[in-house]
Amino acid sequence: MVTNIRSGLTAPVLLVSLIFMLTSCSQSDEPADLEPAPIPEAEVSVSAQEIHAAALVLDAHADIEIPDKPSRYAGADGLSRVAPDKMRAGGMDAVVMSVAVGPGPRTPEGYLASRALADEKIAAVVALASDPANNAVIPRTADELVAAHEAGKSALILGFQNALILGTDPSVIDDLYEQGVRVFALTHMGHNDFADSSRPLYVAELGAREADAEHGGLSELGVAAIERINALGGIVDVSQLSKQAALQVLELSRAPVIASHSNVRALTDVSRNLSDEEIDRIGQTGGVIHVAPFRGYLFDSSDPEMDPAIRAARRAVGIDEDYLYPFELYWEIDDPEVQREFLTSVSDILGPAYLDDMLEHIDYIADRIGIDHVGIGTDFNHGSGIEGFNDASEALNVTIELIERGYSADDIGKIWGGNFLRVWRAAEAGTAQEAAVDAD
Repeated sequence: MVTNIRSGLTAPVLLVSLIFMLTSCSQSDEPADLEPAPIPEAEVSVSAQEIHAAALVLDAHADIEIPDKPSRYAGADGLSRVAPDKMRAGGMDAVVMSVAVGPGPRTPEGYLASRALADEKIAAVVALASDPANNAVIPRTADELVAAHEAGKSALILGFQNALILGTDPSVIDDLYEQGVRVFALTHMGHNDFADSSRPLYVAELGAREADAEHGGLSELGVAAIERINALGGIVDVSQLSKQAALQVLELSRAPVIASHSNVRALTDVSRNLSDEEIDRIGQTGGVIHVAPFRGYLFDSSDPEMDPAIRAARRAVGIDEDYLYPFELYWEIDDPEVQREFLTSVSDILGPAYLDDMLEHIDYIADRIGIDHVGIGTDFNHGSGIEGFNDASEALNVTIELIERGYSADDIGKIWGGNFLRVWRAAEAGTAQEAAVDAD
């Protein structure tokens, strides 16, 4: 690949007015930055525009914004970063809209609350697609995704994250599949009854974190869930699973899997990113790793001064020195001023993130396991966004940078959506094959 080429984009604005934003903090991935200063319009070659227009431009993971609910991760306009108008502006054809819930109590009440939120999010996407002004559809098959692209419609694919929604009943997967969900990830932050997470939950009441592993990977419920997703023809997503759980899924799944929003641990050493062993196994089994423009998972952790500086910033505000990613536990700081100081301090230590930083992770995966196994999943609406790729309207910038790095039109088509489409077809084919066997 072509060596690191800067796009000449301006550095992002520093964090300001954080107290206002932090009053609505929840347990989530990274504190939201304010919108960056406008990026000067680059001269876009006709070839870049043509390559981008020809590709199935797909984002494998974005969170769902519920209308009229406050959000600290929406765009400056208060709307989703993957809103249909932003998708059209950036030539983004499809987004996997993740029906995700955060950690919660594993009690009947907790399960019901999680399912209620999941149902609300599904309803929000259905309403979005039902509005003719959005020219959007919810594809249920790979063929429907292709048809939407050919018809110039925005495709909103339903995803799922956190088996807390399932309670303790894998058969709920069937109900979600019937509603249109096609991508399934078992964990978010914190373990659940189905699998271990890459980020054990900090329990404030106990003043301690969960054990690194509760199930040693997947539980019996988790095994049953993977088998059911395969049987239905759904896509298994290993993002946010513990390493042990992810490797077990890769042994168990009868179809290739995706990581919908995961970066490279060898470049940024945080527990949420994928180890080389996981990357290799995903490649060997035909899967795809989708890289996210998420600053907390893109910084240069090899910098010898960075780790001590982050630890010092954490000690200064009384946070447990061990951390799973730099901003870990900021939500446990009660004093808004202290929280602001901590977030500003860590943000300054990390510095800005650019498209080049994201593409270094794409290069790494492509060089290690091949162009057929890398994609893009933004994690927009949950703290993600970097200079040059802060919402769907800036998707063309990624294509321009990929061309600068020497990727061909065919490569770019695979990265943007072709590889995801291949995995979806493989998942569906597994179901068709199983049905044929049953018929015999």
